[in-house]
Amino acid sequence: MNIVVGIPRALLYYKYYPLWKRFFDNLSIKTILSGLTTKETLEKGSRYVVDEACLSLKIFMGHVESLEGKCDYILVPRLVCVKKKEKLCTNFSCLYDLTRNLFITPILSYNVDVEQKQSEFEAFLTLGKTLGFSYQESAHAYFDAKRFSEAKKLDDVDRQNVLLKQNNLKMLLVGHPYNLYDKYIAGEIVDYLKKEKINVLYSDRYDTKNIESDAAPISKEMYWTYNKEIIASLNHYKKEVDGVIVITSFPCGPDSLANEMIIHKVKDVPLLFLIRDELSSSVGLMTRLESFIDIIKERKNRHEKTRNR
Repeated sequence: MNIVVGIPRALLYYKYYPLWKRFFDNLSIKTILSGLTTKETLEKGSRYVVDEACLSLKIFMGHVESLEGKCDYILVPRLVCVKKKEKLCTNFSCLYDLTRNLFITPILSYNVDVEQKQSEFEAFLTLGKTLGFSYQESAHAYFDAKRFSEAKKLDDVDRQNVLLKQNNLKMLLVGHPYNLYDKYIAGEIVDYLKKEKINVLYSDRYDTKNIESDAAPISKEMYWTYNKEIIASLNHYKKEVDGVIVITSFPCGPDSLANEMIIHKVKDVPLLFLIRDELSSSVGLMTRLESFIDIIKERKNRHEKTRNR
């Protein structure tokens, strides 16, 4: 089968790519990725959405456009609810409709809404059927991909735990993976921290088995699933790091709520909030970051002097 599926390197890509890639590989379906985010990606994507849309959505639309004419389908899942009594940002439920009506290349999608009894497994069976595969072929491809993606995440957590045991300064980057790992949004931040020989940790590299108890000190009733994971990870790691940098794309509604909770509930670790938008200045960003790191280093030195007295 010579089908080619294009995958936009934005939004859910940063959470689900290992699952998607393995699933398609198991079915011998070729996949291609859009390129890295650039200013041009953002400018092109901004043409497809209203000005009030968040930075990450604008970037996503630019990545979709870059795949036009290069593949048979563009993968755009529709995720509404992945955990009962919780929801995802409405962007994830509207992406399919937006892209289907704005672009020429057919959109390949699947629906996950556990409150409507639409599980991820059933969604991938439907995805396989759309591509012409049997129940057995799709089920085998999904279960193997699920095991692979879960093992990769646990490996990421283990590797992060190794960094926690080192004596370097440790900085936890908190936010959605599509903000933390997109070089256009956070690349300068990560590069600077590494240049300063600071161990960079990520909030999504977190084992969610204790998510309810980890999230409770900040919010017992966080409605947004991905933001619940963020605050749980922050609470889990905060005593093991020297500082926390919260990275948000403007104007994200769920993040604005979660960030307010972090401001009022997290008092025992230094915090820096960096909000990225189309007009963000690299100069202003780096000035704030450098000042924050200077404070962290001075704080660390004072603690060490006090301990050695």
